[in-house]
Amino acid sequence: MKAQSSFLPVIVGILVAIIAVGVSVYAYYEYQILSTPSTVTSTSVTSTSSQIPLKYDSSNKTVFLTIAVLTSGPTFNFNGTSNGQLIIYIPAGWSVYVTFTNEQSLPHNLILLENSTATPNNADVAQFGKILYIIGATTSNYETTGISSGQVATGLWGPLNPGVYMLVCGILGHAESGMWAVVVVSSSVTTPYAIM
Repeated sequence: MKAQSSFLPVIVGILVAIIAVGVSVYAYYEYQILSTPSTVTSTSVTSTSSQIPLKYDSSNKTVFLTIAVLTSGPTFNFNGTSNGQLIIYIPAGWSVYVTFTNEQSLPHNLILLENSTATPNNADVAQFGKILYIIGATTSNYETTGISSGQVATGLWGPLNPGVYMLVCGILGHAESGMWAVVVVSSSVTTPYAIM
């Protein structure tokens, strides 16, 4: 019996390593899909930047959005971007199924914020907007709690009303340090896409 019990920690360690690698590969794959430039353009909204189509199901008006905190790029980033460089366009009245992955050693969470300022201007995100949805934390601990390295969290947001929102990390100071993106919800948007 003693020989068998000494193998258990080794087997568990191998399984954890396999799962961690699998999550990292999945997150990288999803990031590649989101960050690959596309020539698809919307007829309702014009832009000079490349539009990256997002996965969606028009039958139930759901957008599938993958947000990853990467180890490459700025320290405080969403999909390798910071300071509002990532702009996500969603048709009004649609819901968003979010897959949020953290590849960094710092904990992070993801908040959809109905912002009252153009850029984050306070360490506490609730001071410059209304928190609508949170992934990886709760309304009582978002300032200090997030998912750890290698973890994935999901959530369904919406349906979303027309407006301009922010995606932010709610941990104190992270949004103010550049960890924010813009979400535009509009009836002029017919197909969801992102610009990086």
